[in-house]
Amino acid sequence: MNRALRLALASTLLAACATAQAAPTFINILTGGTSGVYYPIGVGISQIYSHGIEGSKTSVQATKASVENLNLLQAGRGELAFALGDSVADAWKGDAEAGFKAPLKKLRAIAGTYPNYIQIVASKESGITSLEDLKGKRISVGAPKSGTELNARAIFKAAGLSYQDLGKVEYLPYAESVELIKNRQLDATLQSSGLGQAAIRDLAATLPVVFVPVPAAIVSKIGNSAYQPASIPAKTYDGQDAEVPTVAITNILVTRADISDDLAYDMTRLIFDNLPRLVTAHSAASDIQPQNAAKNLPIPLHPGAERYFKEKNLLP
Repeated sequence: MNRALRLALASTLLAACATAQAAPTFINILTGGTSGVYYPIGVGISQIYSHGIEGSKTSVQATKASVENLNLLQAGRGELAFALGDSVADAWKGDAEAGFKAPLKKLRAIAGTYPNYIQIVASKESGITSLEDLKGKRISVGAPKSGTELNARAIFKAAGLSYQDLGKVEYLPYAESVELIKNRQLDATLQSSGLGQAAIRDLAATLPVVFVPVPAAIVSKIGNSAYQPASIPAKTYDGQDAEVPTVAITNILVTRADISDDLAYDMTRLIFDNLPRLVTAHSAASDIQPQNAAKNLPIPLHPGAERYFKEKNLLP
């Protein structure tokens, strides 16, 4: 009887160990709207992780992007998130006006990635050619307190504009904004995204548009180092024959402090080992530079990511 009990107990313990070993590693990747850039790159990362991290079970969640993503991370409802650098800084400080009720101290950086470009696109028939021309016009600025909408507020303030100066303000995702412009229900949209964004490509291919410049003098008035002068290269979109001055904000991949060092190391390593695959997911990934990925981050690096950058001599 004792021998039978011992055998049964041993069998139970072995089964429990096997079950524990087989437990999957869940990696939920928080992105943005499906018509933006975060989402296809997030899908690319998910595919890389599913093959490169043994026992991983990956998923990609479409969200309202930066602000929602950071709050979800803090709540433990994601393992990796895309977010704009200025939103990450606001989250770390707990800027309530930006959508963070308290400092989000569980956040840790994996890497800086590609820049988001502010792309202000107006229908040609609207007559808009400058920021000043937006007065009295109908414009969409992204979801309320999203990263895009926070960018809009900062740029308009630097240009001496407020939402009250505009004819109508809509808080809509990329694709919906474009559809309303096509239907002549909006005059313009401000979108913070990587270059070659699908919704803007669709709009530029459908009707004549104008890309509104954000001059360097306006960028300097924003007073936030996360905002840097940049330009949309000529021919990025149909009918856009000239370079357009604008502003860029670096995107950051963010994780949680309680993610294991080994998992954070693998998540970091696999991104930089597979950059060509991410470029096939979206061309914006071609701007991800390993030598800049650990520089000027507004939150601490996760120790696992730090280990990777130390190995590659990429720490500042």
